[in-house]
Amino acid sequence: MMEMKLTLGPLLFNWPVERWSDFYFRIADEAAVERVCIGEVICSKRLPLFAECLPDMIERLVRGGKTVLLSSLALPTRERERRLADELLAIPGVMVEANDVSVLARLSGRRHAVGPFVNVYNEATLAYLTRNDAEHVCLPPELPLASIAALAAAATGASIEVWAFGRIPLAISARCYHARIHGLTRDSCQFVCGANPDGRAVETLDGEPFVAINGVQTLSYTYCNLLDEVDDLANAGVKSLRLSPHSGDMVAVAQVFRARLDGQSTAREATEWLSDIMPSARFSNGFLRGRPGRQWSSAGPDRTDTQLEPACEHAP
Repeated sequence: MMEMKLTLGPLLFNWPVERWSDFYFRIADEAAVERVCIGEVICSKRLPLFAECLPDMIERLVRGGKTVLLSSLALPTRERERRLADELLAIPGVMVEANDVSVLARLSGRRHAVGPFVNVYNEATLAYLTRNDAEHVCLPPELPLASIAALAAAATGASIEVWAFGRIPLAISARCYHARIHGLTRDSCQFVCGANPDGRAVETLDGEPFVAINGVQTLSYTYCNLLDEVDDLANAGVKSLRLSPHSGDMVAVAQVFRARLDGQSTAREATEWLSDIMPSARFSNGFLRGRPGRQWSSAGPDRTDTQLEPACEHAP
């Protein structure tokens, strides 16, 4: 049995408020995760859609035994967006997770977490963050295992977390790709991103899957799956794994990872279960292995390196 914890990251996509509420109610009552990140990370225009429900949902998650982290925007560009960080800080008794360096100055002297959208690539950056009271750091998902191990060894003041499941965030922009595709602007987007609950897949000119877009965000087409790397990450000193919410049964996804951490399944068995839960997902773990992110290394002693989309030479 491993001592690593599971964190459910913030929902990155635009879901109707009823679906949003039902999702977190079930997470609170059933999911085998210790931490839950909640809040809007991608687009501030989405926040009013569920803002009134947020205090009650935090209380429900806490009542369900979860530690709640309030996640900040990843790219605040307007004054009203920068003020959102102050509103998060005003919520008592809940730790804030910073996803942009502009938030860090407000958090200095206050216990907080750092999300994967902040580029923590070396020991000096990590030391600076921990000196300023960061207690929990989720590393960027593109780091290889050697870099993760070096940072975990240097993390004397913070626990280290690694992105372990879900489409991988690659970039974020001030321009809304979803709106542009529909001939709209970001200010008059009509929330068209809500039509794609896991992001909209983008193909190359040859018709091969390439990336996925989510409003102003670009994600990988493939879904990160680090079930096979759990032992390596534990040996490296990683303290928790992050699961990113997607359509499908995330309670079951969390249970698969919990069984793996508890030694109740092999990597191969766990990956087969995950494939059954997410039949349309294409898995990848290339970043952790220091290879193109889209690549997938099969579990087991007969590990072989493959690409799920071999004709798409530049897909992440």
